Amino acid sequence: MASATLHLDSGNPHWVPRTTNNDVSHIPGEDGLPVLGNTLKMLRDPTKFGMDMFHKYGPVYRNNAFGGANIALLGPEANELVLMNKDKLFSSEQGWGPVLNLLFPRGLMLMDFDHHRIDRRALGIAFKPEPMKSYAALMGDTIGTQTANWQGPVTFYPAIKQLTLDIAAGAFLGLPLGGEADKINEAFVDMVQASIGVVRRPLPFTKMGKGVKGREAIIAYFKPQIAERRRNENRQDMFSQFCRATREDGSLMSEDEVVDHMSFLMMAAHDTITSSATSLIWLLAKHPEWQEKLRQECLNVAPAGAVLTLEQLGSLTLTEYAFKEALRLIPPVPTMPRRALRDFEFGGYRIPKGSAVGISPSFVHFMEDYWPDPERFDPMRHSPDQVRERHKFAWVPFGGGAHMCLGLHFAYMQIKILIHRLLTTRQISVAEGYAPDWQLWPIPKPRDGLHVTMTPL
Repeated sequence: MASATLHLDSGNPHWVPRTTNNDVSHIPGEDGLPVLGNTLKMLRDPTKFGMDMFHKYGPVYRNNAFGGANIALLGPEANELVLMNKDKLFSSEQGWGPVLNLLFPRGLMLMDFDHHRIDRRALGIAFKPEPMKSYAALMGDTIGTQTANWQGPVTFYPAIKQLTLDIAAGAFLGLPLGGEADKINEAFVDMVQASIGVVRRPLPFTKMGKGVKGREAIIAYFKPQIAERRRNENRQDMFSQFCRATREDGSLMSEDEVVDHMSFLMMAAHDTITSSATSLIWLLAKHPEWQEKLRQECLNVAPAGAVLTLEQLGSLTLTEYAFKEALRLIPPVPTMPRRALRDFEFGGYRIPKGSAVGISPSFVHFMEDYWPDPERFDPMRHSPDQVRERHKFAWVPFGGGAHMCLGLHFAYMQIKILIHRLLTTRQISVAEGYAPDWQLWPIPKPRDGLHVTMTPL
């Protein structure tokens, strides 16, 4: 099927073949089971697996999982090396490609160097101040309407997922999904889950098979709308702006490129925000003293239930600290893969060209050298005086360098509007002793959906 064509191949001028286990056998680590390697062990408990490997082998180790050899590079220095990529040593396209190229090909995260720079600049028009002001108004209205009935027992994750999908549709598409909403949501769920499928081919009844079917549904939704949105210059939503966006040479993106960018950004804008909003609500419910601090800050900025302006959001300082701490404790992107385009040395090891390497926000965010008592929820870790004393790549939930998340301000804006609306109108609590089990990969979520109680104030 056409949608299952790999886009990662030697047609890329930077393409290099991936190393084998033999090529990196000089690096300490484990190959695990035949064929599967350590895949199942990692999926069962990725945090424990990473910690165990670190204590056995140190901050550089070899691991065999998801179809090949991978080199873990742990610590803020590794994050800086990989994310800043000053010498164009690492390929994001070839790192993410084996995971996502059947599902989100040509997404911005899967691009390198000039191609990435040109498309990022074209897509950046949707995140300029004027569009952001309109998104803020849309978020306020949508959040106010949808949260009005969030009272009593609420299963938070599915509720917030529907809300963030509706916001993404309004901001990005300029219209509600209507009857297509459930189908689109199911398609995105299947595509994201396919990224960690053990079987990496789109065979029937496998996660990857369902994910590729989901991609076909997304293509069928977006593609027929492109021609009309290019003709109608009055439409200012993100999708319409992408359809009309030009590169530096004045050319339009192809229809396939527009679809792939929209598919990736829609996923990122609602799945990652769903995850981070859920973790923040869980932590505030668990720590009512911080919930009250944020409530008072919110009321100082605007009355209960008010629709905030873009300018007012900048005054929610403690709210931003709390959000950053939630992103530290449960980062929405736990690992970030790359492929080495040339030989390099790190941590005393020679790592050969073609190596699949990866950094881990979920690991570095718990390193005691940078985060004393790392499991404790403490938003003040993100105050300016503490940030100045810490390695700037010890906190990387949004990535860094050229691939820093394009929509990070969109995420901050949405979370602040949500928190103001919820905390100024209700108390959020959980049952005593309640602690949900979290599925950490591919994007963290509580397996039971997160059961909270919302009591009107």
